[in-house]
Amino acid sequence: MSYSKSDFYYDLPKRLIAQTPTADRSASRLLVLDKDTGRTEHGHFRDVLNYLRKGDCLVLNETKVIPARLLGRKQSGAAVELLLLKNIGGDVWEALAKPGRKARPGDVIRFGSGSGSAELAAEVLEVTGGGERIVRFEYDGVFQEILYALGETPLPPYITEKLGDKTRYQTVYAKNEGSAAAPTAGLHFTQELLAAAEAMGVSIARLTLHIGLGTFRPVKADNILDHHMHAEDFFIEQAQADIINSTRASGGRVISVGTTVCRALESCASPDGFIPAVSGSTDIFIYPGYRFKAIDALITNFHLPESTLVMLVSALAGREAVLSAYREAVAMDYRFFSFGDAMLIQ
Repeated sequence: MSYSKSDFYYDLPKRLIAQTPTADRSASRLLVLDKDTGRTEHGHFRDVLNYLRKGDCLVLNETKVIPARLLGRKQSGAAVELLLLKNIGGDVWEALAKPGRKARPGDVIRFGSGSGSAELAAEVLEVTGGGERIVRFEYDGVFQEILYALGETPLPPYITEKLGDKTRYQTVYAKNEGSAAAPTAGLHFTQELLAAAEAMGVSIARLTLHIGLGTFRPVKADNILDHHMHAEDFFIEQAQADIINSTRASGGRVISVGTTVCRALESCASPDGFIPAVSGSTDIFIYPGYRFKAIDALITNFHLPESTLVMLVSALAGREAVLSAYREAVAMDYRFFSFGDAMLIQ
């Protein structure tokens, strides 16, 4: 069956787009959707423990958001914003430029005052077929230190309020730097909640997928099959793969914390769900009709209408059941998107 992007539309009042995180991470609301029956239940995220079982495995994405948003100027004085997406190697990065017309090959964009503060320069080397810029940075000192001095946390465009505490756009288990966005399903977990899950016999496995352009690129093609996903790097260490495979072998459930974990696992799983140690990239596009190999359940946030992420969760639980649950969440004033509430699909 073929789908158009409008098949994944739902009406969302702007007032329900969360602008700030909850004071307590685990106090966000939780909608539980039974993927077999379509039945829903409601609670708070800390109640997720009631739905976990001894022998289950939670799989976390340990990626850490870098201050990837850089505001600079060309020699002419024209303002240019770069959003760093991926380190290609050395000092060469793939980035989004805004406005794009002011970032052509050969242009040099400078960041910082050059008088006392760290200074950074980026030369635009090329424009990719997708419109991204390949840039090479020049600087004196340590790039990471300069980036943290000059860069800003790249919040999604639908968040218009300033973030008071930057750690609230990081998971409590963020470790490996490289993302342009947070794996937002994990923002609801506290260390105490993870410890409580382990105490009841739930295993914790970890992988890293660095989130890039796929998070920011909307589906423009009416036929969703014409949409191309941007590749994102990920890696899974042998010890973590062993935890996941042991869970499956013993009959436990593999529960993906976020769509990024889901995409990483489904990209590398064998037909019987075996997960290898791997380091690579994925551009997997999951939509209804896809047969899941690696995950049994998914913890996720509420996603934008007509987005690839709504398509992914619709593949797991069925399009009609997902859209019905979304309409129910709207009616009950759930908070949506990155700083919003959560779903457990099981």
